[in-house]
Amino acid sequence: MSIIKPLHVLFWILRLAAAVIMLQTLFFKFSGSEESVYIFSTLGMEPWGRIGTGVFELIAAILLLWPRTTALGALLGMGLMGGALFFHFTKLGIEIKGDGGLLFIYALVVFISCAILLFVFQDQLRTLILKFIPQKQ
Repeated sequence: MSIIKPLHVLFWILRLAAAVIMLQTLFFKFSGSEESVYIFSTLGMEPWGRIGTGVFELIAAILLLWPRTTALGALLGMGLMGGALFFHFTKLGIEIKGDGGLLFIYALVVFISCAILLFVFQDQLRTLILKFIPQKQ
């Protein structure tokens, strides 16, 4: 058994973990759940921040799951979760409304998964960037 197969499976597990977490939270953001409204009200970003973040998380999840755009999805996911972690550390705290730190842990899992995927698929991102930068001839 080659090492390529287990790594391929690992990368899909990372993609799925990050995408499922982001997709699962969309229901709460888009339905205006009490916890989501509380979070974005505390940040002074309700409702536009809640809806906007949800839209970008949906885009990131789709990009992660499409193999040709995994790196782009990972970059977007890292940015979104970097923001979430920043607000957990500065304004929200680790635990929100008695969740035992679950939202913080989800953000951390997505951030780490996306960081690994971005590192592994960095050539994909480089190729995409070079496609849009005019080359000198």
